[in-house]
Amino acid sequence: MMQRTLEKILPHVQKPARYTGGEWNAVVKEWHDIDVKIAFAFPDVYEVGMSHLGLQILYHVVNTRGDALMERVFAPWVDMEKVLRKGGIPLFSLESRRPLGDFDIIAFTLQYEMTFTNLLNMLDLAGLPLRSSRRNRNHPLVIAGGPCAFNPEPLADFADAFIIGEGEEIIGEIIDLYKVSKGKSRLDLLKAMAGIRGVYVPSLYHIQYFSDGSVSSLAVEPGAPEKVVKRVVSDFDGAPFPQKPVVPYMGVVHDRIMLEVLRGCTRGCRFCQAGVIYRPVREKTPETLVRQAEDMVGSTGHDEISLTSLSTADYTRIKPLVTELLNRLEHKGVGISLPSLRVDAFSVDLAKEVQRVRRSSLTFAPEAGTQRMRDVINKGVTEENLLDAVSASFQAGWHAVKLYFMIGLPGERDEDLDGIAHLAVKVLQAGLKCNVSKGRLKVTVSASSYVPKAHTAFQWEPQDSLGELKRKQSYLKEKLKKERKISFNWHDPETSFIEAVLARGDRRLVPVVERAWKLGARFDGWSELFNYDLWHQAFRENGMDPAEYAYRRFSYEDVLPWDHIETGVDKKYLIREHKKAMQGTATPDCRAGRCPGCGLCPALEIKPELPGGDHNFDPLRNLL
Repeated sequence: MMQRTLEKILPHVQKPARYTGGEWNAVVKEWHDIDVKIAFAFPDVYEVGMSHLGLQILYHVVNTRGDALMERVFAPWVDMEKVLRKGGIPLFSLESRRPLGDFDIIAFTLQYEMTFTNLLNMLDLAGLPLRSSRRNRNHPLVIAGGPCAFNPEPLADFADAFIIGEGEEIIGEIIDLYKVSKGKSRLDLLKAMAGIRGVYVPSLYHIQYFSDGSVSSLAVEPGAPEKVVKRVVSDFDGAPFPQKPVVPYMGVVHDRIMLEVLRGCTRGCRFCQAGVIYRPVREKTPETLVRQAEDMVGSTGHDEISLTSLSTADYTRIKPLVTELLNRLEHKGVGISLPSLRVDAFSVDLAKEVQRVRRSSLTFAPEAGTQRMRDVINKGVTEENLLDAVSASFQAGWHAVKLYFMIGLPGERDEDLDGIAHLAVKVLQAGLKCNVSKGRLKVTVSASSYVPKAHTAFQWEPQDSLGELKRKQSYLKEKLKKERKISFNWHDPETSFIEAVLARGDRRLVPVVERAWKLGARFDGWSELFNYDLWHQAFRENGMDPAEYAYRRFSYEDVLPWDHIETGVDKKYLIREHKKAMQGTATPDCRAGRCPGCGLCPALEIKPELPGGDHNFDPLRNLL
């Protein structure tokens, strides 16, 4: 039935392969033989979602069980949405092409605040009530996880539960609980789920606000924890990993093997939420990585492996690993690529190894233009580091580099913007000194607008105003326009403004998000579809001012909307880091052997894992 329907509708939409399924390594199980059926819902298009490693990992974890299945569904593009609504066709999964309403659990991943309206749109296209309170025992359980779940409040009334932290282990516990809870009421199921470490059930938490919008009280129902502590995979080297990932039939954002070499980061950049929520750092052994790489090359046919992490060059044995992978796979035409690199961890030898098969692009992220500003954000790199790194890359044969910066960081001055322009020119000059052909030499400067995030040292800081962000963009553009070999890209400041509102938001935003969706907000992270006026109208109709969220400066005494979500990093440590930022004082990387006292290791009873590296590394060894 669905096959005939697809044959009729797919000729009328762009990129029909987004909706067909049937890819290599996709898992299709006999529906009626399975106890628990889960739809992994990615609130963006197929090309973005299929580039997400977390999807592949959880897809593998669930589908290796005999009693459960996981199928995939992605946000339909606007043309497909129109066709679905016109034909009364419910949103369906790719594997069995069953309506989402037939599943037991719909599991959303929240990678980006600007996908929130897509989550609502997918629920509506599935024919499900948007609000958790309006769903009954016959409806699927709606859960959500990912980075944005660390401040889940703007979506609190839409999801039944949120998963805080890493999902490899907790997803199995949820499946086991669901199996034994069949026949129980929805409320009893949710109360039981709240007993699983890392599960947040918003309906069990009642929040009151002062007139100025700050949190006045938090009442927790019996059985639910006062603080929901994140889940962390302790044996990372032994954690399940997909040796047979699903291979897309169409081009996707990252059309290659993704090999996760480490998780977490010890660098301590004060703007970086990922550096907090994925602590502690954990590495896989080289043996494990080589085995996984060979398995995935054999099962996918991909000719490129991306070594993924927050800071891949920090992997303890990165050079020997790259060499070994290329020695084993080079004859098959398989190359290695590295994501954005820290400029103080780049080497000529590593660059030469990476380009043995093919040369990939290089992106460096100095983040700020002056040393003063880099000390404020605790970036821990110098201008000399950057120039050494780009010179090494130019000498090794690269002719184009990308530089990533942020503007609007706390404490930023115009001289810091001048520093960005000066650095870009110096990088260009380094290329000329290395005899890179003028016709091929290219430096790309990308400047995003800083968005304050929960659980970081800058969570108390406001975002720059829209007017100020636009002024800074124009200022920097003017500084760079004289150099034709320098390209300048920047992000839409209105999008960053709404992102900041949602990132710092509370439950009072629930009706705003819903109203923005009803007005037509879709794919807000896509510049061609983002409509700031719709969001402005949604706030106005609800009698709210978004500036109160984006531009508010919290005090240390304020109860923050996300304070009941526990990352393991001590709030007192974040306060110390914020004070040090305002003083321009840096904090050393704990890999150096001196623990900065973030509190995570004792709080979560876990330590960093650096197998094959410094076996004597103990961040608590020199704790003051």
